[in-house]
Amino acid sequence: MLTATGLSKQYGAHTALNDLHLNVQPGEIYCLLGANGAGKSTTIKLFLGLLRPTAGAAIVDGIDVARDPRAARGRMLYIPEMVALYDELTGMENLAYFASLSQVPDRSPARLRQCLADAGLQPAAFDQRVGDFSKGMRQKVGIALALAKDARALLLDEPTSGLDPKASAEFHELLNRQRDRGAAILMATHDLFRAREVGTSIGLMRAGRLRRTLTAASVTTQDLEALYLEEMAGD
Repeated sequence: MLTATGLSKQYGAHTALNDLHLNVQPGEIYCLLGANGAGKSTTIKLFLGLLRPTAGAAIVDGIDVARDPRAARGRMLYIPEMVALYDELTGMENLAYFASLSQVPDRSPARLRQCLADAGLQPAAFDQRVGDFSKGMRQKVGIALALAKDARALLLDEPTSGLDPKASAEFHELLNRQRDRGAAILMATHDLFRAREVGTSIGLMRAGRLRRTLTAASVTTQDLEALYLEEMAGD
């Protein structure tokens, strides 16, 4: 579903991403771990078509993103660290607006309200201005759009940064539900604990290279921390 083959990105003499190969199948959560500048966000942006690769390809559901970014985006939903919503609109109005932009076929109020409920937003907040929402509530509107759009793939860049432990746990439970619905999920994160808890596979990145790929179920959190520190220490 999400495939990188020899994916690279250079800015002059600086290599932000170097020969990345990865594959995320439907029903999988692939977590990218690494320090700032490791190449995690560059990877996400290449899959979204926000950057053009220097070499290699990002493939979404068989579509080369660089060749047809619009078609590729139609199969994905991006959830950043802070979901960009219109503060003066309600949760329901934001969802209706973005569902329209995404050309969601069924945008009936009943379905959109059900999507908000399935994303864990309390009914009292549906018609509340988003300017009064917490970050966790904003992220739930993002998940509601994924549900409405029936997105085949989710790309997430530090989506739980700044969330309290309860909101973080709720968000990751929503990701598990999307995984169980068959979505392919690629998430850049600094959270080793949550990566181990929700990830199917974990990739350790440093200096633009994917250094190691692990099966999440094969390591403890302590093992993952030790491997992470080993890789971040360099050669």
